[in-house]
Amino acid sequence: MGEEAGWAAFGSTTAHGTIHLAASGPRGPWFLALDHPGVIQELSLPQATVSSPGRARARFAFDTLGALYAMLHRVYELGVSLPDAPLREFERRIAGLPRTTEAERLVVQRIGQDIFRDRLVDYWQGRCPLTGISDPALLRASHIIPWADCESDDERLDVHNGLLLSALWDAAFDRALVTFDDQGRPEISPNLSEQARAELRWSAAIPLTVEHRRRLARHRERAGSQS
Repeated sequence: MGEEAGWAAFGSTTAHGTIHLAASGPRGPWFLALDHPGVIQELSLPQATVSSPGRARARFAFDTLGALYAMLHRVYELGVSLPDAPLREFERRIAGLPRTTEAERLVVQRIGQDIFRDRLVDYWQGRCPLTGISDPALLRASHIIPWADCESDDERLDVHNGLLLSALWDAAFDRALVTFDDQGRPEISPNLSEQARAELRWSAAIPLTVEHRRRLARHRERAGSQS
């Protein structure tokens, strides 16, 4: 997309935002500048003290090209999932589809749920953050606020309203038999048997944003009402 003050600009037909790349020399360091506020917030990296072009909001430095390439992959994953990219994709794909009958409405819902799952896979990098399981057949797109309870399609398709959980954890979470505290640690219902509790193994707390925590507060209320 052209160059400005030594920075080369790049865009994508699928991910939102513009990125700028630069280098101080053939051996680096290499620099990345971003204008997407949602992506910048998710990365939580220290910023580089270099001037940047255009509307870039943040700048990052990398000692190796390998580190830069890995970050570009993550920027793309976040760019296709934040903040309203899934909603825009949904609106594009259902434009003109009829929604008169129950069967037609179910078709539209299925399209939305498929998009939501794909974007959750991008956001969570293809693995359950709780267990580390990455087998696609064992991963489920878990809504924090259930699809039917959301007030808008924006809420239904927001990746911060979802967790990518392995099948057993998804089943328990969907029924509010497990929930998570603000540190992403499981809270398991006393209604579960000792055997079930023993099988709900996990290896790491879920890294949560403020938006995840806000929605999980409602899920904990639901879980508490069933205890």
